[in-house]
Amino acid sequence: MFKCHVCHSEASHTEFVNEIFQIDGKFYLVENIPATVCSRCGEETFSRETTERIRAMLQGETEPVTSISVDVFSYPFESKAS
Repeated sequence: MFKCHVCHSEASHTEFVNEIFQIDGKFYLVENIPATVCSRCGEETFSRETTERIRAMLQGETEPVTSISVDVFSYPFESKAS
């Protein structure tokens, strides 16, 4: 039975999601991940099997299907005067 660890809702649905992982400063996009999604707050959770498959992919057990370049923006940091 599902229970969201963020909002404690018991309502969920299955969805295929995309996630970006950062490992050692490098970004990886994994597409079409099966996820259980909280119907109230949208928190995504993955099964243990799915998590293990993602780990194996990112550790080089499979080759990427494509590579992309992305524009990077840095949110401006404004220091408060003392």
